[in-house]
Amino acid sequence: MDLKTASALRRLRLVSAPEAVSFLLLIVCSVLKRTTDFNAVPAMGMIHGVLFVIYVLFWADAWNRTKWNPKTAALYFVLSVLPTGGFFADRMLRREAEASVMAARARKEGVVNA
Repeated sequence: MDLKTASALRRLRLVSAPEAVSFLLLIVCSVLKRTTDFNAVPAMGMIHGVLFVIYVLFWADAWNRTKWNPKTAALYFVLSVLPTGGFFADRMLRREAEASVMAARARKEGVVNA
């Protein structure tokens, strides 16, 4: 894995958890708006919207660089629209990055001809 691909995965991973947290907070704000006088939906909606757009941009960049198959790319996109999906995406991206680092080290040391 080259440096640009690793950076794309890292960026996607770094934005996935905050995007999931903002989604959950937006849901909480929506419930509070309907049950109390507290209305933070406009502010939280804007924060979540910005994080979601950033996630989609980083997802598209990672898909382009990693050459994921359509099923994997669709999975990461679907995880972005589920309330806790960003946490699962973060975990999966971490595992993928660790596996690619181990493969790169094995190739460098000549253990594996890959």
